[in-house]
Amino acid sequence: MSRLFEHVLDVDREAVDALVGASVRCLPAGSSHRADFFTGAPFLIVEEGFVVIRRARGRRAVVVCHAGTGALLVAPEADETLDALVESRVTLVTELVYAALLARPGVAAIISDALRATLRQKHDSIANFGSIHPVERVEQKLLQLAREHGRVTPNGVRLEFPITHELLAEMVGSARETVSRAIDELRDSGFVVREGRTYRLLGQPETIHTT
Repeated sequence: MSRLFEHVLDVDREAVDALVGASVRCLPAGSSHRADFFTGAPFLIVEEGFVVIRRARGRRAVVVCHAGTGALLVAPEADETLDALVESRVTLVTELVYAALLARPGVAAIISDALRATLRQKHDSIANFGSIHPVERVEQKLLQLAREHGRVTPNGVRLEFPITHELLAEMVGSARETVSRAIDELRDSGFVVREGRTYRLLGQPETIHTT
C-alpha cells in the first residue's frame, strides 16, 4: 500500500489497486533527476526518503519544495530538478490514476489534505523570505524542517537527512557564506548542534511542535 494511505484505517480497495500498477522510481542518495524522468506523471508520492525540488535561477538554484515519506507533490517542471538527499522511492501518479483516485470520495479527501500540506509548506517557506536577518531565516527554516521531518530524541529534535550549508542557502535565498556564519551563531547560542552530516535542534520538542 502507498505510504500516502498509511495512517488511514479503511481505504477503498479500488483506490489501492489503482496505485498498485503505477510506476515507481528508485532514486539513489545524492541523485538528481530532470522533469523528463517523470514524463506523464503530474504528481509524485514520496514512498520513502527525502527529496527536494530545485529551480535554476541564473547562477543560483533555489529549493522550491521539500518532501518526506508520505508526501504528495507536483512533479518538477522543465527548469527544475528533483534531488534525493537520501535513498528514496517515488510513485508516479499519471492523470488517469489521479482521476481514478479523485473519483473515490474518501480518497479524494486524503489527496486534498496531502496537497494542502504541501501548499502550506511552500507558503511557510515563502513567508520566511520576508525576514531581512539571515540568522532568523536559517533558524526558522531549521524549525520548519524539524516540525515536518524531525525525529524526537531525549536531547532535542534530530533531522534525519544530510544538510549542507549550500542546501540551506538554497532554501533561504542567501549566500552559502552567510548561512555558514548564521549556523555558527545559532550553534554558539545553543540552538543547534551538528551531528555528522545533519543537525539536532536543542530544547524541548513541544517548543518545536513536531508532527
